[in-house]
Amino acid sequence: MDIVLTAERCLMSNYHGALFLGFMSCAPRNLIPSKIFFNILFPPVKVKDGKAVIAPYGTRKIEAALIENGFNVTVVPPEKISKFLDKAKIIGVTTNDPLGLGPASTTFAGKYGLVKEEPYNAYCFRNLLTTLRQSKAKIAVGGAGAWQLADEKVMEELGIDIVVIGEGEKTVPELFGRILNGENLKGIFYGEVAERIPIIKGATVGGIVEIARGCGRGCKFCQPTLQRLRSRSLEDILKEAEINARVNRFVTLHAEDVLRYKAEGFRVNEEEVLKLFSSVAKISKVGISHFSLASLASAEKLIEEISNLLGIPNKEQPWLAGQTGIETGSVRLVKEYMAGKVLPFKPEDWCEIVEQAFGICSDNHWVPCATLVIGFPKETEDDVMRTIELLDRLRRYKSLVVPLFFVPLSALKDQRPFRSEDLKSYHWELMQKCWEHDLRWIRILADEYLAKMPIIPRAFLKKFIGWAVKEGEKRLKEIIKLTS
Repeated sequence: MDIVLTAERCLMSNYHGALFLGFMSCAPRNLIPSKIFFNILFPPVKVKDGKAVIAPYGTRKIEAALIENGFNVTVVPPEKISKFLDKAKIIGVTTNDPLGLGPASTTFAGKYGLVKEEPYNAYCFRNLLTTLRQSKAKIAVGGAGAWQLADEKVMEELGIDIVVIGEGEKTVPELFGRILNGENLKGIFYGEVAERIPIIKGATVGGIVEIARGCGRGCKFCQPTLQRLRSRSLEDILKEAEINARVNRFVTLHAEDVLRYKAEGFRVNEEEVLKLFSSVAKISKVGISHFSLASLASAEKLIEEISNLLGIPNKEQPWLAGQTGIETGSVRLVKEYMAGKVLPFKPEDWCEIVEQAFGICSDNHWVPCATLVIGFPKETEDDVMRTIELLDRLRRYKSLVVPLFFVPLSALKDQRPFRSEDLKSYHWELMQKCWEHDLRWIRILADEYLAKMPIIPRAFLKKFIGWAVKEGEKRLKEIIKLTS
């Protein structure tokens, strides 16, 4: 056996079909006991003939690229990896947040976060690398969080030979081929843009199917927005949907903005988007990963048509949820860091666009799971107050709003990360406003979202959410009192 692919334990679960539960991997370890976390919330993936039945989408893409280039590849979950340590020549690892330095992890856990405790994702990655160091195989790591490992000292401490940052479909087969040909390859490599994106060979976590890659909006704090938008062919998407439908209840269409599939610049191509949803809906229930508020606000009729097409609301799918970004209510910060996010509108109209989009979502049974960024460089108290005012306008719309600390990425990579110690009284006011908003909706959303889960994890999660709400409110009040 030449190549084994795996991922850290937080990524190797199907979360009982509730994909958004995966974000709980950013939580501090002392919040949930490990046995409950791994057995009830993040159950391991099933294995057939020694191989993982489902795997993270990124892992499946690398598997497909390697197979198409003639390599012998096996995808296994981390708890089964010990059986392959003596057989593999190369072990490839997929990771989203290996050191817990992503926005969600640094906000809620770790040395920068509100709770100074290691997040589960970093803990799982470290444990996996400890196991892999028992092998003589070359260890290669890639994925959305690979940028955190671009340090030779960190690589040496963890026992990593190769880090691949960026797209891997073209670069990884070349690197692995050189290793198997006897080259003692080590270091940090940057993936070339793949002219052709291969079709996956096995089912993915959450039934994820990539419909487009890149964004092109140019937000200075976000890596994907600097990459040009490339839409995949409907034929390839449907092939991957069929592969996933054999295992998963849902196919989750994934892009930085699903509404810009085959877009003409920043204008939504309504005909192509509706054709996409209609075609996939003939194969499986359909979910989405991300959407842009600007795109949604510019295509109100399309949103209504998609909801009608998918029959939303229904017993199994009471609404369609997706991750989206508000980031700020400050026009000044919009102009400074994310002017492209507003297109085809103007930065001055951002708050109106956000509220309009939330209203369209409410009318059509869509639920925005929105992020805010706390601690932009040059952020002022007035900028934060503008965001608080915007949140007041969104209070009546069913949604979640999550504040995240600024992480220096992309064009802002030389800036200082925001830390919990940097929180000012007005930041805490914003945090409390987010908490009040989420408190209004979280129990309703949880009841609806968890209804399709098995009874034991559903019962536990409902109790856990009740406890978390009370405990979170208590802690937030204590912290605000100490800092005021």
